[in-house]
Amino acid sequence: MRRRIDIAEADRMLLTRERLLQAGVTVRQLRDAVDARSLRRVHRGSYVRTKDWTSLWWEGQHLLKVLAVKAASTGRGPLFSHASAAVLWGLPMYRMRDQPVQIVIDGTRHSRVIAGVVRRDMRLDDEDIAEVEGFRVTSLIRTAFDVARTAAFDTAVSCADAALRRRTVSGQVVDAEADALWRTQARRLARPGLRGVRQGREVIEFADGRAQLPGESVSRVRLHQLGFSNYDLQVPITGAQGDRYWADFAFLGTRRFGEFDGKDKYLDPDLRTEISPDEAVLAEKQREDDIRGVTGWSFARWGFEHIRTPDALGARLAAFGIRPPG
Repeated sequence: MRRRIDIAEADRMLLTRERLLQAGVTVRQLRDAVDARSLRRVHRGSYVRTKDWTSLWWEGQHLLKVLAVKAASTGRGPLFSHASAAVLWGLPMYRMRDQPVQIVIDGTRHSRVIAGVVRRDMRLDDEDIAEVEGFRVTSLIRTAFDVARTAAFDTAVSCADAALRRRTVSGQVVDAEADALWRTQARRLARPGLRGVRQGREVIEFADGRAQLPGESVSRVRLHQLGFSNYDLQVPITGAQGDRYWADFAFLGTRRFGEFDGKDKYLDPDLRTEISPDEAVLAEKQREDDIRGVTGWSFARWGFEHIRTPDALGARLAAFGIRPPG
Protein backbone atom coordinates (compact mmCIF):
# COMPACT_ATOMS: atom_id res chain seq x y z
CA MET A 1 0.00 0.00 0.00
CA ARG A 2 1.28 3.45 -0.88
CA ARG A 3 1.77 5.91 1.93
CA ARG A 4 1.97 9.58 2.78
CA ILE A 5 5.00 11.49 4.04
CA ASP A 6 5.61 14.92 5.49
CA ILE A 7 8.49 17.32 4.84
CA ALA A 8 10.66 15.88 7.61
CA GLU A 9 10.37 12.33 6.31
CA ALA A 10 10.92 13.47 2.72
CA ASP A 11 14.11 15.18 3.85
CA ARG A 12 15.34 11.93 5.41
CA MET A 13 14.57 10.04 2.19
CA LEU A 14 16.31 12.49 -0.12
CA LEU A 15 19.92 11.57 -0.80
CA THR A 16 21.98 14.42 -2.16
CA ARG A 17 25.15 13.73 -4.09
CA GLU A 18 27.12 15.46 -1.36
CA ARG A 19 25.54 13.33 1.36
CA LEU A 20 26.24 10.12 -0.55
CA LEU A 21 29.88 10.99 -1.25
CA GLN A 22 30.43 11.91 2.39
CA ALA A 23 29.02 8.49 3.33
CA GLY A 24 31.74 6.84 1.21
CA VAL A 25 29.81 6.14 -1.99
CA THR A 26 32.05 6.64 -5.01
CA VAL A 27 31.00 8.43 -8.19
CA ARG A 28 31.18 5.11 -10.03
CA GLN A 29 29.01 3.37 -7.43
CA LEU A 30 26.49 6.18 -7.64
CA ARG A 31 26.31 5.92 -11.42
CA ASP A 32 25.99 2.13 -11.25
CA ALA A 33 23.16 2.38 -8.70
CA VAL A 34 21.25 4.70 -11.01
CA ASP A 35 21.88 2.42 -14.00
CA ALA A 36 20.70 -0.57 -11.95
CA ARG A 37 17.62 1.41 -10.90
CA SER A 38 18.19 0.89 -7.20
CA LEU A 39 18.57 4.67 -6.99
CA ARG A 40 16.36 7.17 -8.81
CA ARG A 41 17.60 10.61 -9.80
CA VAL A 42 15.00 13.12 -8.63
CA HIS A 43 16.66 16.36 -9.75
CA ARG A 44 20.16 17.65 -10.35
CA GLY A 45 22.35 16.29 -7.53
CA SER A 46 19.53 14.54 -5.62
CA TYR A 47 18.48 10.89 -5.49
CA VAL A 48 16.07 8.59 -3.68
CA ARG A 49 16.02 4.84 -3.21
CA THR A 50 13.70 3.36 -5.81
CA LYS A 51 11.87 1.25 -3.23
CA ASP A 52 11.13 4.40 -1.23
CA TRP A 53 9.94 6.25 -4.34
CA THR A 54 7.52 3.52 -5.40
CA SER A 55 6.05 3.28 -1.88
CA LEU A 56 4.69 6.83 -2.04
CA TRP A 57 1.56 8.47 -3.34
CA TRP A 58 1.94 11.11 -6.04
CA GLU A 59 2.02 13.89 -3.45
CA GLY A 60 4.99 12.34 -1.66
CA GLN A 61 6.90 11.80 -4.89
CA HIS A 62 6.30 15.41 -5.89
CA LEU A 63 7.36 16.57 -2.43
CA LEU A 64 10.71 14.83 -2.91
CA LYS A 65 11.16 16.68 -6.21
CA VAL A 66 10.36 19.99 -4.49
CA LEU A 67 12.98 19.33 -1.81
CA ALA A 68 15.49 18.39 -4.49
CA VAL A 69 14.89 21.64 -6.38
CA LYS A 70 15.46 23.64 -3.22
CA ALA A 71 18.61 21.63 -2.44
CA ALA A 72 20.00 22.61 -5.85
CA SER A 73 19.23 26.31 -5.34
CA THR A 74 21.08 29.04 -3.49
CA GLY A 75 19.99 31.74 -1.07
CA ARG A 76 16.45 31.59 0.30
CA GLY A 77 15.41 29.12 -2.36
CA PRO A 78 12.59 29.36 -4.90
CA LEU A 79 9.04 30.49 -4.22
CA PHE A 80 6.92 27.38 -4.82
CA SER A 81 3.40 27.58 -6.25
CA HIS A 82 0.47 25.49 -7.52
CA ALA A 83 0.87 21.73 -6.91
CA SER A 84 4.37 22.23 -5.46
CA ALA A 85 3.06 24.63 -2.84
CA ALA A 86 0.09 22.32 -2.22
CA VAL A 87 2.27 19.35 -1.24
CA LEU A 88 4.33 21.57 1.04
CA TRP A 89 1.11 22.68 2.74
CA GLY A 90 0.13 19.00 3.04
CA LEU A 91 -2.92 19.37 0.80
CA PRO A 92 -4.20 16.36 -1.18
CA MET A 93 -3.82 16.32 -4.97
CA TYR A 94 -6.08 13.49 -6.13
CA ARG A 95 -4.62 11.69 -9.16
CA MET A 96 -2.17 14.52 -9.84
CA ARG A 97 0.24 12.23 -11.72
CA ASP A 98 3.83 13.20 -12.45
CA GLN A 99 4.40 16.86 -13.23
CA PRO A 100 7.20 19.43 -13.07
CA VAL A 101 7.98 21.40 -9.93
CA GLN A 102 6.39 24.85 -10.13
CA ILE A 103 8.03 28.05 -8.91
CA VAL A 104 7.39 31.77 -9.32
CA ILE A 105 9.92 33.97 -11.09
CA ASP A 106 9.10 37.66 -10.83
CA GLY A 107 9.74 39.74 -13.90
CA THR A 108 9.90 37.07 -16.60
CA ARG A 109 7.90 37.78 -19.72
CA HIS A 110 6.12 34.44 -19.75
CA SER A 111 6.20 31.07 -18.04
CA ARG A 112 8.61 28.42 -19.26
CA VAL A 113 9.94 24.97 -18.36
CA ILE A 114 13.66 24.47 -17.67
CA ALA A 115 15.19 21.23 -16.36
CA GLY A 116 11.90 19.86 -15.12
CA VAL A 117 10.88 23.07 -13.34
CA VAL A 118 8.05 25.34 -14.47
CA ARG A 119 9.04 28.97 -13.91
CA ARG A 120 5.82 30.96 -13.72
CA ASP A 121 5.47 34.68 -14.26
CA MET A 122 2.83 35.65 -11.68
CA ARG A 123 1.85 38.87 -9.98
CA LEU A 124 1.70 38.25 -6.23
CA ASP A 125 0.84 40.56 -3.35
CA ASP A 126 2.66 40.33 -0.01
CA GLU A 127 -0.25 38.44 1.56
CA ASP A 128 0.03 35.83 -1.21
CA ILE A 129 3.42 34.67 0.09
CA ALA A 130 4.04 32.51 3.16
CA GLU A 131 6.62 30.12 4.60
CA VAL A 132 6.25 26.44 5.50
CA GLU A 133 9.12 24.85 7.44
CA GLY A 134 11.70 27.03 5.73
CA PHE A 135 10.17 26.81 2.24
CA ARG A 136 8.82 29.92 0.54
CA VAL A 137 5.35 29.14 -0.81
CA THR A 138 2.23 30.84 -2.02
CA SER A 139 -0.25 31.32 0.83
CA LEU A 140 -2.71 28.55 1.65
CA ILE A 141 -5.64 30.29 0.00
CA ARG A 142 -3.60 31.43 -3.02
CA THR A 143 -2.31 27.88 -3.45
CA ALA A 144 -5.83 26.43 -3.33
CA PHE A 145 -7.04 29.00 -5.86
CA ASP A 146 -4.13 28.43 -8.28
CA VAL A 147 -4.75 24.67 -8.15
CA ALA A 148 -8.48 25.35 -8.59
CA ARG A 149 -7.94 27.16 -11.87
CA THR A 150 -5.27 24.91 -13.39
CA ALA A 151 -5.84 21.31 -12.24
CA ALA A 152 -8.55 18.84 -13.22
CA PHE A 153 -11.83 19.68 -11.49
CA ASP A 154 -11.82 16.67 -9.14
CA THR A 155 -8.16 17.28 -8.21
CA ALA A 156 -8.92 20.95 -7.60
CA VAL A 157 -11.94 20.23 -5.40
CA SER A 158 -10.06 17.75 -3.20
CA CYS A 159 -7.38 20.41 -2.65
CA ALA A 160 -9.84 23.26 -2.04
CA ASP A 161 -11.95 21.20 0.38
CA ALA A 162 -8.88 20.41 2.46
CA ALA A 163 -7.69 24.03 2.49
CA LEU A 164 -11.15 25.27 3.46
CA ARG A 165 -11.46 22.61 6.16
CA ARG A 166 -8.17 23.69 7.70
CA ARG A 167 -9.42 27.26 8.09
CA THR A 168 -13.12 26.84 8.85
CA VAL A 169 -13.94 23.45 10.41
CA SER A 170 -13.39 22.15 13.92
CA GLY A 171 -14.26 18.47 14.16
CA GLN A 172 -17.34 18.35 11.94
CA VAL A 173 -18.60 21.83 12.84
CA VAL A 174 -18.28 24.63 10.29
CA ASP A 175 -17.51 28.18 11.42
CA ALA A 176 -19.93 29.97 9.09
CA GLU A 177 -18.23 33.35 9.50
CA ALA A 178 -14.78 31.93 8.72
CA ASP A 179 -16.23 30.03 5.77
CA ALA A 180 -17.76 33.20 4.29
CA LEU A 181 -14.50 35.13 4.81
CA TRP A 182 -12.44 32.43 3.09
CA ARG A 183 -14.69 32.46 0.04
CA THR A 184 -14.63 36.26 -0.12
CA GLN A 185 -10.84 36.29 -0.01
CA ALA A 186 -10.66 33.58 -2.68
CA ARG A 187 -13.03 35.47 -4.97
CA ARG A 188 -10.71 38.50 -4.82
CA LEU A 189 -7.98 36.37 -6.37
CA ALA A 190 -10.14 35.67 -9.42
CA ARG A 191 -8.78 38.54 -11.47
CA PRO A 192 -9.92 38.82 -15.08
CA GLY A 193 -7.39 37.48 -17.55
CA LEU A 194 -6.00 34.70 -15.38
CA ARG A 195 -5.90 31.33 -17.11
CA GLY A 196 -8.65 29.07 -15.81
CA VAL A 197 -10.28 31.78 -13.70
CA ARG A 198 -13.79 30.55 -14.56
CA GLN A 199 -13.10 27.06 -13.23
CA GLY A 200 -11.31 28.63 -10.26
CA ARG A 201 -14.51 30.46 -9.31
CA GLU A 202 -16.56 27.28 -9.74
CA VAL A 203 -14.25 25.29 -7.48
CA ILE A 204 -14.29 27.96 -4.77
CA GLU A 205 -18.09 28.03 -4.75
CA PHE A 206 -18.30 24.21 -4.79
CA ALA A 207 -15.72 23.68 -2.02
CA ASP A 208 -16.99 22.23 1.26
CA GLY A 209 -14.74 21.92 4.30
CA ARG A 210 -16.89 19.18 5.79
CA ALA A 211 -15.36 16.67 3.36
CA GLN A 212 -12.69 14.98 5.46
CA LEU A 213 -10.73 13.03 2.84
CA PRO A 214 -10.06 13.28 -0.92
CA GLY A 215 -12.37 10.31 -1.54
CA GLU A 216 -15.27 12.24 -0.03
CA SER A 217 -14.40 15.34 -2.07
CA VAL A 218 -14.28 13.43 -5.34
CA SER A 219 -17.49 11.62 -4.40
CA ARG A 220 -19.15 15.04 -4.14
CA VAL A 221 -17.91 15.89 -7.62
CA ARG A 222 -19.30 12.65 -9.04
CA LEU A 223 -22.64 13.15 -7.28
CA HIS A 224 -22.85 16.63 -8.77
CA GLN A 225 -22.06 15.28 -12.23
CA LEU A 226 -24.78 12.65 -11.79
CA GLY A 227 -27.38 15.29 -10.86
CA PHE A 228 -27.70 14.52 -7.13
CA SER A 229 -28.77 17.42 -4.94
CA ASN A 230 -30.87 16.08 -2.05
CA TYR A 231 -28.12 14.84 0.23
CA ASP A 232 -26.16 16.16 3.19
CA LEU A 233 -22.60 15.76 4.50
CA GLN A 234 -21.25 14.71 7.89
CA VAL A 235 -24.64 14.07 9.43
CA PRO A 236 -24.62 13.58 13.23
CA ILE A 237 -26.27 10.48 14.76
CA THR A 238 -26.58 9.57 18.44
CA GLY A 239 -26.34 5.85 19.16
CA ALA A 240 -28.44 3.75 21.52
CA GLN A 241 -25.96 4.27 24.37
CA GLY A 242 -25.33 7.94 23.63
CA ASP A 243 -22.33 7.43 21.36
CA ARG A 244 -21.86 10.21 18.80
CA TYR A 245 -21.38 9.23 15.16
CA TRP A 246 -21.10 11.06 11.86
CA ALA A 247 -22.16 9.71 8.48
CA ASP A 248 -20.23 10.86 5.41
CA PHE A 249 -23.39 11.28 3.31
CA ALA A 250 -27.12 11.13 3.98
CA PHE A 251 -29.42 10.61 0.99
CA LEU A 252 -32.59 12.15 2.35
CA GLY A 253 -35.06 10.90 -0.25
CA THR A 254 -34.12 7.23 0.06
CA ARG A 255 -33.30 7.11 3.80
CA ARG A 256 -29.83 5.74 3.21
CA PHE A 257 -26.45 6.75 4.53
CA GLY A 258 -23.43 6.75 2.25
CA GLU A 259 -19.87 6.05 3.30
CA PHE A 260 -16.71 6.44 1.29
CA ASP A 261 -14.81 3.34 2.35
CA GLY A 262 -11.23 3.53 1.07
CA LYS A 263 -8.77 0.86 2.18
CA ASP A 264 -6.68 3.47 4.01
CA LYS A 265 -9.49 3.76 6.56
CA TYR A 266 -8.56 0.29 7.78
CA LEU A 267 -4.92 -0.18 6.73
CA ASP A 268 -3.29 3.22 7.29
CA PRO A 269 -2.28 3.57 10.98
CA ASP A 270 -2.36 7.37 10.63
CA LEU A 271 -6.07 7.29 9.74
CA ARG A 272 -7.52 4.51 11.85
CA THR A 273 -8.17 4.90 15.58
CA GLU A 274 -7.93 1.19 16.42
CA ILE A 275 -4.68 -0.70 16.91
CA SER A 276 -5.11 -3.23 14.09
CA PRO A 277 -7.00 -3.44 10.78
CA ASP A 278 -9.18 -6.25 12.18
CA GLU A 279 -10.19 -4.08 15.11
CA ALA A 280 -10.92 -1.22 12.75
CA VAL A 281 -13.26 -3.43 10.68
CA LEU A 282 -15.03 -4.69 13.82
CA ALA A 283 -15.45 -1.16 15.20
CA GLU A 284 -16.92 -0.01 11.89
CA LYS A 285 -19.41 -2.90 11.88
CA GLN A 286 -20.51 -2.12 15.44
CA ARG A 287 -20.88 1.56 14.51
CA GLU A 288 -23.01 0.72 11.47
CA ASP A 289 -25.21 -1.68 13.45
CA ASP A 290 -25.83 0.99 16.09
CA ILE A 291 -26.71 3.61 13.47
CA ARG A 292 -29.05 1.22 11.65
CA GLY A 293 -30.77 0.39 14.93
CA VAL A 294 -31.51 3.96 16.00
CA THR A 295 -32.38 5.39 12.56
CA GLY A 296 -33.83 2.54 10.53
CA TRP A 297 -31.69 3.73 7.60
CA SER A 298 -29.50 1.38 5.57
CA PHE A 299 -25.98 1.97 4.27
CA ALA A 300 -24.31 2.21 0.88
CA ARG A 301 -20.54 1.98 0.71
CA TRP A 302 -18.11 2.72 -2.10
CA GLY A 303 -14.36 3.07 -2.64
CA PHE A 304 -11.84 4.65 -4.98
CA GLU A 305 -12.67 2.20 -7.75
CA HIS A 306 -16.24 3.58 -7.80
CA ILE A 307 -15.35 7.28 -8.05
CA ARG A 308 -13.11 7.10 -11.11
CA THR A 309 -16.06 8.10 -13.29
CA PRO A 310 -19.61 9.35 -12.70
CA ASP A 311 -21.03 6.19 -14.32
CA ALA A 312 -19.09 3.93 -11.96
CA LEU A 313 -20.44 5.68 -8.87
CA GLY A 314 -23.92 5.88 -10.38
CA ALA A 315 -23.96 2.12 -10.92
CA ARG A 316 -22.72 1.48 -7.39
CA LEU A 317 -25.37 3.69 -5.81
CA ALA A 318 -28.12 2.25 -8.00
CA ALA A 319 -27.30 -1.19 -6.58
CA PHE A 320 -28.41 0.21 -3.22
CA GLY A 321 -31.51 1.89 -4.63
CA ILE A 322 -30.01 5.38 -4.67
CA ARG A 323 -30.66 7.29 -7.88
CA PRO A 324 -30.58 10.95 -8.86
CA PRO A 325 -33.92 12.79 -9.00
CA GLY A 326 -35.86 12.70 -12.24
